[in-house]
Amino acid sequence: MGGTMKIEVENNDILQSLRDFFRSLLEKKAIDAILVPQKLPMKNMVMPMLVTDAKDLSHVDPLAPVFPLNAGRMAARLTKKPIGGKILVVLRTCELRAFIELVKLKQARTEEIILLGIDCLGAFQNRDYFELVGDDPSETTRLFHESVLAGESGAIKGFEIAPACQTCEHPIPEQADILIGLYGVDTHHNLLVQANTQSGEDFLEGAHLSPAASPSRRKAVVDALLKDRKARRDAMFANTRQQIDGIEKLTTYFANCVNCYNCRVACPVCYCRECVFSTDVFEHEPSQYLGWSKRKGMIKMPTDTVFYHLTRLAHMSTACIGCGQCSNACPNDIPVMEVFRTIAHRSQKAFGYEAGRSLDEKPPLSEFREKEFEDIVGMGD
Repeated sequence: MGGTMKIEVENNDILQSLRDFFRSLLEKKAIDAILVPQKLPMKNMVMPMLVTDAKDLSHVDPLAPVFPLNAGRMAARLTKKPIGGKILVVLRTCELRAFIELVKLKQARTEEIILLGIDCLGAFQNRDYFELVGDDPSETTRLFHESVLAGESGAIKGFEIAPACQTCEHPIPEQADILIGLYGVDTHHNLLVQANTQSGEDFLEGAHLSPAASPSRRKAVVDALLKDRKARRDAMFANTRQQIDGIEKLTTYFANCVNCYNCRVACPVCYCRECVFSTDVFEHEPSQYLGWSKRKGMIKMPTDTVFYHLTRLAHMSTACIGCGQCSNACPNDIPVMEVFRTIAHRSQKAFGYEAGRSLDEKPPLSEFREKEFEDIVGMGD
């Protein structure tokens, strides 16, 4: 689909080149607004911001090694109903995949947006980013992307990127209308720009970028990265399975859970308007607690913590895109992501499905297939 182009990089400043690119799109009125990560004016933190004035793009930082929330949900919030203008939405690959799931779940629309993805370099967990970021977040971003693009880990001040990012096998934004490539690209001089869809190709025609060939070494660099990520992922799956193999081990794994529901709130694809765990079903009578305690001798308070996670696993495992925001949000450092990714990988593989891969794939439980799981339902020959 389409050709490849390039964004010129001056003075080895990737961030400034991206800012200039986004600014030119707003100035040319190619778009009405851009949703993009940007440093907050009041704090050294990067959040998604909806920008309509080109003068307000000075602190855009889509390469910042942090994302305090999955912005796929913010993109859904902007597109659930007609907004009255065209928006360029800049998302990480896990945010893109979350957005695609939300579109399929009728929680978002694609009609008025152009999705732009940049090769994802990873991110730190929120609490680690707060520790390592200095007075100049852009300088932290520069140190990080220079390390990663040099083939190093990106570690800063002893902090490694989040486990979800270390094991992510989707660093390339293949689902975006427009892809900006970094891996295997001579980013000292230019960034790769590629249209993945007809919408992206039509949009780039007005961007007046110079044509360029895709670097010959890009495929080898990406292949090596994926090989490393998948090895880390499979090791994580094996370790997690060993830790949750049985109800006693699972209870131990989630022993620190306090039913704050932060993981549910942070999950970009958990969208039910009324969660069963917020209903009267789990507003137990005081006498019930006493009865349960008398029967068992003692009970952990709050109750239902493991049941809560098992219910979410049953509900979300076919839609989990593995962004790791559940772990990011846990106040007691429970590695929630590891469990959800381990179970989700197996669930999605059983259905021949991959969450966020394509808008054309229907969610597994939304359609009936007569020949599916015949050995389980007893319908086989």
